Amino acid sequence: MDKDKIKQKLSEINYPGFSRDIVSFGMIDDIILDKKSVKVILKISTSQNDKKNKVKSDVIAALTSLNLFESIDVDFSSSSGASNNQAGQNISISSTIGQIKNIIAVASGKGGVGKSTVSANLALSFRNLGYKTGLLDLDIYGPSLPTVLGINGQPEMTNQKKLIPLDHLGLKIMSFGFISGNKTPVIWRGPLVSRMTEQFFGDVIWGDLDVLVLDLPPGTGDVQLTLTQKLKLTGAVIVTTPQDLALADVKKGADMFNKVQTPILGVIENMSGLFLQGKVNPDSNLSIEGQDVKISDDGRFGIRVDLFKKGGGKIESERLKVPLLGELPISQDIMEATDSGKPIIEHEPESQIALSFKEIAEKIARSFKNV
Repeated sequence: MDKDKIKQKLSEINYPGFSRDIVSFGMIDDIILDKKSVKVILKISTSQNDKKNKVKSDVIAALTSLNLFESIDVDFSSSSGASNNQAGQNISISSTIGQIKNIIAVASGKGGVGKSTVSANLALSFRNLGYKTGLLDLDIYGPSLPTVLGINGQPEMTNQKKLIPLDHLGLKIMSFGFISGNKTPVIWRGPLVSRMTEQFFGDVIWGDLDVLVLDLPPGTGDVQLTLTQKLKLTGAVIVTTPQDLALADVKKGADMFNKVQTPILGVIENMSGLFLQGKVNPDSNLSIEGQDVKISDDGRFGIRVDLFKKGGGKIESERLKVPLLGELPISQDIMEATDSGKPIIEHEPESQIALSFKEIAEKIARSFKNV
């Protein structure tokens, strides 16, 4: 049996907590074959011995099942794990990225649920609550924050080759879109994505922040692996939409955080129904989607219509045993504000949805440390 076939067998092993295999994550450093013996060298950058031991035992079991080897050995490369001075481990936030007191990851296993819109408006809500706030777009393949926030600048670089985040709307902001110009499609393999993720922390001058909000890409891939191995997150906020299709993927993302022992602070249900408003003759009898609509004396009315289904976020929060932080409706105002690069918190700060973001931010802030 050659090395490629062994790698094919090892690709059946997922890294603990993730739906992705150890081969595609680049964790196989070397395979040494010698007649009836095989030795696999693993490269895993984590200080969590339970994760390393689980992968090791899974590799031994996979190779044993082939019934080809009399001797099977699994070891770790010198870059695996960490010494006290090595960056590749779960070390304290302060020694990794300066004086950042809290890191909140906005996540979902599903794309298209509105994470970037939620991340931007949460960051601005934290700012309005008086917290020094940063916002980091970690979607390497499809950065959205430059569009959501209406900024296209490039970060300056110091003589020490450190990047200075853009200062916009009272936030310190960094995105791969600022570097790539948000024009050229990015096709990168996992190790490059992991390296760029690390650089957004180690090579960016964030300074003193009460909270850094992370806008994560969908799924449970290289970015999530790098974060959970090398940073200490205050917690994750899970964003979903009400329908079952979204919830199926969201569950995978949420379960990943549980397995890597990152606190889940709560669930946000986005696109939670549509509020219809209008004005008719006060004497009219109005029914929408089978619902009788109450009309005020001046003819105005408002009604919620559930376009997808109702209660998906509540179901997921109950499954995870965490709070349902809020339900954000589909809103033409927020769509127009987002497309124009003016987040709803700035565009219409007194709107109902802006007040909902404020309430969600206040709930999350209860988990902040050292502020």
